[in-house]
Amino acid sequence: MKRKVLAIPAISGVGLGVLATPAFAQEGPAAAPQVLLDNIWIFIAAILVFFMQAGFALVEAGLTRAKNVGNIMMKNLMDCAAGVLAFFVVGYGIAFGSSELLGGFFGWGGIGVDGIDSTGGTEGLFTSTTFFFQAAFAATAATIVSGAMAERTKFKSYFAYSLVITALIYPIVLRWTWGGGWLAQREFPFSDFAGSTIVHGTGGWAALMGAIVLGPRIGKYAKDGTPRAIPGHNIAFVVLGAMILFVGWFGFNPGSELAVDEFVMQIGVKTLLAACAGCVVAMLVNWVWDGKPDVSMACNGLLAGLVAITAPVGTVTTPVSLFIGAVGGALVVASVKFFDRMKVDDPVGAISVHGVCGVWGTLSIGLFAKWDDAFLGREDAGLFYGGGIDQLITQGTMVIAHFVFVCAASGLLFLAIKKTIGLRVTAEEEMSGLDVEEHGSHGYGLDAVTGRLTDDLVLSGAAGSNRGGRS
Repeated sequence: MKRKVLAIPAISGVGLGVLATPAFAQEGPAAAPQVLLDNIWIFIAAILVFFMQAGFALVEAGLTRAKNVGNIMMKNLMDCAAGVLAFFVVGYGIAFGSSELLGGFFGWGGIGVDGIDSTGGTEGLFTSTTFFFQAAFAATAATIVSGAMAERTKFKSYFAYSLVITALIYPIVLRWTWGGGWLAQREFPFSDFAGSTIVHGTGGWAALMGAIVLGPRIGKYAKDGTPRAIPGHNIAFVVLGAMILFVGWFGFNPGSELAVDEFVMQIGVKTLLAACAGCVVAMLVNWVWDGKPDVSMACNGLLAGLVAITAPVGTVTTPVSLFIGAVGGALVVASVKFFDRMKVDDPVGAISVHGVCGVWGTLSIGLFAKWDDAFLGREDAGLFYGGGIDQLITQGTMVIAHFVFVCAASGLLFLAIKKTIGLRVTAEEEMSGLDVEEHGSHGYGLDAVTGRLTDDLVLSGAAGSNRGGRS
């Protein structure tokens, strides 16, 4: 994300801009039209990012079995709702608070968001705008984990995890980087335009630890370790969800410009090309590998291209962005197959899409970042950093430190949950399906698991029982 974000804690002119009563409207100087436009654009971009929650929910639901669709939807809903509350109460203060602790490894700004009800301001982002935008990113980081832990996780345990990642784990990563912490204070500060590592990598590596601690789904691997396909129940959901994520990403990346200017469209075009390249290359690589152009893998290729370009989109040329997305598309195919062979059961490929491709996008800045004359003419050009060995070292340092921290923190969290309230449902519950077992009803009115109408289930006395359907 643009280095403007590093200055967020120091912004003094903040507020809602316009409130309903004249008393509030008279408080402080009026914001300039450009400032209002910038804030409104970021607000709209954040709405697009929040809409991505629907995309994640559909992709995950489509790639899993019908008996778990309600559980998947509920987890994505709570990632957003509970995650935003946790980020408001604690997370934002850790990420952007004025008090710096442990040499920039941690921060604190108190409970809640200081200044969120202030009005007026003549420059910069309002605190309300910044919180709204950052809360959308926090919810995204949390929801990535849902797919990798699908079909065998207790809902109460996943709910607890969502609170901790948005209140503590993700905000600490934010503090290191966009919050002005230790990685932002290096001679060659860490660069991640919109969060290939900060957002997607955090979700991807937490997903890895969740899948490892949980173990694979029943029947996923044969006795000799050979992986078995467990088909999802609705490929239309997968494609629709991927397209919603595609559209939402035009809030994710162009919104991270944090201003209404001539570079927004350039960022949008680079995002578009990288996504399309990732989609096509993933389809072709998988076609050669398996002999068929798999639909779900093409969708993951689209997302891989998007994740890969998210970090370098503000620092590379348009042709290079296409290349970065294409490499992401090839990487995701190889990575999905690698983790499958390693018996890490990730039903939706979240680890590969967000973790592996997030690393690739982050490192690509050190390899390809380059400024043109128009960019160097910007007043804030000094807030960006080009490629080269020094920048590559900084990028690599973050990749390693981030991987170690997120894996350790989330791994300990999942182990603690496992030892206390339990992390995984019983074998009987997993076979029946989590919709009935965890939430008390089937996810479909026309029961797609058994093929019988809900009314038939009620009349037979089966509704609300443990009969969730075949595995």
